[in-house]
Amino acid sequence: MTEGPYTLPKGWRWVRLGEVCIINPRRPRIQREPNTPTTFIPMSAIDDESGTIGAAEERPFEQVRKGYTYFEENDILFAKITPCMENGKAAIARGLLDGIGFGSTEFHVLRPNSSVVPEWIWLFIRRERFREDAKRSFRGGVGQQRVPQEFLERYLIPLPPLEEQRRIVARIEELMGRVREARRLREEARNDAERLWQAILAQTFPRPGLELPEGWRWVRLGEVAQIYAGSSAPQGEQYFRGGKWPFVRVQDLGRYGQTTCLKETANYVNEYALQKYRFRLAKAGTILFPKSGAAILTNSRAILGVDAYIVSHLAAVEPLPDKLDTYWAYFWLCTVDMKEFIDNPSYPSLRLSEVSKLLIPLPPLEEQRRVVGHLQEVQEKIKALKEAQEQTEAELKRLEQAILEKAFRGEL
Repeated sequence: MTEGPYTLPKGWRWVRLGEVCIINPRRPRIQREPNTPTTFIPMSAIDDESGTIGAAEERPFEQVRKGYTYFEENDILFAKITPCMENGKAAIARGLLDGIGFGSTEFHVLRPNSSVVPEWIWLFIRRERFREDAKRSFRGGVGQQRVPQEFLERYLIPLPPLEEQRRIVARIEELMGRVREARRLREEARNDAERLWQAILAQTFPRPGLELPEGWRWVRLGEVAQIYAGSSAPQGEQYFRGGKWPFVRVQDLGRYGQTTCLKETANYVNEYALQKYRFRLAKAGTILFPKSGAAILTNSRAILGVDAYIVSHLAAVEPLPDKLDTYWAYFWLCTVDMKEFIDNPSYPSLRLSEVSKLLIPLPPLEEQRRVVGHLQEVQEKIKALKEAQEQTEAELKRLEQAILEKAFRGEL
């Protein structure tokens, strides 16, 4: 009898995956008309979180019969390449047209024999502990590392009798159903918090054409701020090696979505770059947003927390301090959907001349600062709420893994 890492309940035994599954079974000879619709499952069709196939495709048999991985109904698909494996891409192939399918070459296929139900294998390889062990077995170069077939064949798995497998699988599904409901409620609360914030901003900043409170007035953004674009990015590592000065790219905004203190960037330019290029320095307190490309649609916004140079794909709004509070301008810009000002959808871009004409509601400076103080208080409360929700999500993931660990120790 094979010995495993811990003691199993009576009637259970340790086996190797290769004893209860055929790993990457040979494809049989298939007689099928070339145009017959056939299930095709790309890697992207497997949902990382649920481990289910969300969007299988149908392709003519002729298109998939060569160069892809073959599998059958109830086979388990397991991503062998990084980072898909670490992300949890594993699913049971079900609902296949005529019971067969093809998919990414980056799948290992596990075909259970009669001693094990597919769900038992699938749940076992969905465990973080299994994925960690699989990662340690990686072969290949960086970015192209894969789990070798031998790792799967030799890996030990606890095997109870079939009826016990079915009972435990049903119990896991019951408990995971409760976790999914908790996750749904958490996501609902997160969306409610975001809707609340958007409603507060909409209430604070009237839309053009609406009546303003007494003492407020409509002005063009260009009347109360300097608006400019960044510079072309230097090409070549020699301009960044040992760099000390932040060079902000669109991706730096994308990491945060919306932030009031952008300090860290992926790239820093050096003295050599400053000598070769005529960069324009954006001062701390300048507001940035994408001005070209699909990034416009994300409506990312950032206030620089340090002086920095910026790429040409970004627009900068530098408020005139005696007229416009930085945070007032930032919060107002968060209510402006820039895609409404795109000229050519095939290549989105913004004209700074049009941006400068945007109407912004402008109360006296003291009133701007008072309202900004209130918005910041609300924002901090919503931020705390979102952080609590993220912590809840982390706890739910730990709970899922705890359920699986107990299940495969015979403790459910």
